[in-house]
Amino acid sequence: MIGLRFQGWLRAFIISALVLYSSAAIGEPALITSHQISQFRPRSDLRTFGKLEFVGGLVMSSSNPVFGGWSSIRFLQDGKHFIGVLDTGHWISGEIERDDKGRLSGLGAVSLAPMVNAKGCTDHAKVQMDAESLAIRDGKIYVGFEQFHRIDPYPLSGFETAKPEASLLLPFPVRVLRKNRSLETVVVAPKNGPLAGGLITISEESVDQQGNLYAGIVDGPQTGAFKVVRRDDFDVTDAAFLPDGDLILLERRFTLLRGLGMRLVRVKGDSIKPGALVDGVTLLEADYAAQIDNMEGLDVIDRGNGDIRLILVSDDNHFSLQRNLMLEFRLLP
Repeated sequence: MIGLRFQGWLRAFIISALVLYSSAAIGEPALITSHQISQFRPRSDLRTFGKLEFVGGLVMSSSNPVFGGWSSIRFLQDGKHFIGVLDTGHWISGEIERDDKGRLSGLGAVSLAPMVNAKGCTDHAKVQMDAESLAIRDGKIYVGFEQFHRIDPYPLSGFETAKPEASLLLPFPVRVLRKNRSLETVVVAPKNGPLAGGLITISEESVDQQGNLYAGIVDGPQTGAFKVVRRDDFDVTDAAFLPDGDLILLERRFTLLRGLGMRLVRVKGDSIKPGALVDGVTLLEADYAAQIDNMEGLDVIDRGNGDIRLILVSDDNHFSLQRNLMLEFRLLP
């Protein structure tokens, strides 16, 4: 165990060094090489998994050493252009490309840029800008950080070079958050729902005495803390609202005994309120027999006429044995 921890510390140090060394060269286009994934389960033509249909996916790589560690992704209104964050304290933006059958085929116009901190600096260590989540609302990007736990608003226009505004007040005490297991999810509730567009945050593995995850409504008419049921060693790594107001949770598990797992859980939107204990219904659960990795980012795209897509991305931890993945599912009626 000590050896594993040392390897983790060493890898974090090397990544931080690469980030600091490379910062001057970032903020410009990055070439991403992609290979299509046509089967969610290798050597199987099965495409329907409960209420989800696998559309396709990508394995992504880049010669740019900063690419990787992808923590969260949000799509703009056109359902094509996206903004995301890397846990090394970098922005990633670009657009998805599709082939003639409508499947993901690559990423285009990708830009990587170091995030500016409150002091206007970009030469920061990873521990200070460990970006894990983001949400977009009314011309601002809200980024959730762990280790130095906070949610910082950035202007959507010119975000790559902008300083954040003052951090938001969290709906629960900061002391309950674990150093490297905190604000993994920040998401905007539907404006026409009971939370009236309020920000929601859910911790990754910061739990109460009963083992439930700390979560909360950060602003809006129902500000306050709630809890999310944690089951089977799965941790929440992101979330996105469906057009009908329900919330999809992306969950990840990694244990030495059971290995790597991913789960998608659907939560009734009207169950989210201050003081609530929230749970949901599993839509999909997969292990390493499927095309998954360390899945950390999720967003929902409404393509109209009932065509709802879920797009997921993975965090490779800048580790050669892991992969940068993008997966797409269609939500079935």
